[in-house]
Amino acid sequence: MRGRKRFSSRSRAAAVVITAALSAGCSAGGPAADATRPAAAEPRPKPRPLWNTSPASVAAVGDSITRAFDACTVLADCPEVSWATGTDTAVDSLALRLLGPEKVAGRSWNLARTGARMAELPGQMALAAERRPELVTVMMGANDACRDRAELMTPVDDFRASFTAALARLRAGAPKAQVYVSSVPDLKRLWATGRVEPMGRQVWKLGICASMLKDAEDLGPAAERRRARVRERVVAYNRVLQEVCAKDSRCRYDGGAVFGFAFDGGLLSPWDWFHPSRDGQARLAEIAYRQVTRE
Repeated sequence: MRGRKRFSSRSRAAAVVITAALSAGCSAGGPAADATRPAAAEPRPKPRPLWNTSPASVAAVGDSITRAFDACTVLADCPEVSWATGTDTAVDSLALRLLGPEKVAGRSWNLARTGARMAELPGQMALAAERRPELVTVMMGANDACRDRAELMTPVDDFRASFTAALARLRAGAPKAQVYVSSVPDLKRLWATGRVEPMGRQVWKLGICASMLKDAEDLGPAAERRRARVRERVVAYNRVLQEVCAKDSRCRYDGGAVFGFAFDGGLLSPWDWFHPSRDGQARLAEIAYRQVTRE
């Protein structure tokens, strides 16, 4: 027929397909509609925190403070009143609070040693790893500063190397164990507390922490410089504990809580005016529990 353009059967079929596609896109929310409509976000599972505030077992490493030396009797350990793993309900140790009295004996281990310095910590950590604890407490460093002379204090680099190695030893055997690290106590504050007590001054003459406590009544420039040097070393040790711990996602430093705590006369051993008494151990347990259970 003249004057009218004719369509081939192939053209008519293509037109039908295009029309159907456009109709489906408009009426059924096809690609044209999806381009302007935000996709619904799929719910994501809440990530589990790495730090467990209710560990089911505790291993303690460290020195005489964790062994509760001089807390019950003179010149003797008294681990039953240890702040970390003790069974004495009056102290209410960290392990008692976390595990309860029925489990503390079988699910906690005190591996600390009176007189230990940081160089010994890798060995203690290896022993702790064998128990596969969910939490390891660390309180170490006072003996590295408490030497016969300030010149004998552990160098900071050596302190760092030993602490780093200790965490590595733990991770080799117990990669998921949490670690609570206590700061080293402020030894100069202990000196300021005990020096006004006649018994304290007398006992310190036997050589307890001589780098800090020697000649407790001497306020001359040389003695003050010596004490300041020891305190600066303790501050440096605590900085190492904080920095090394921060590199481990399952390690928690106490933020200087023990270093900043004021141990008065009633919280110090009546036999040496240096180690925590039974009440002092209870205060350490309170500090540790707050840090371990903090969300």
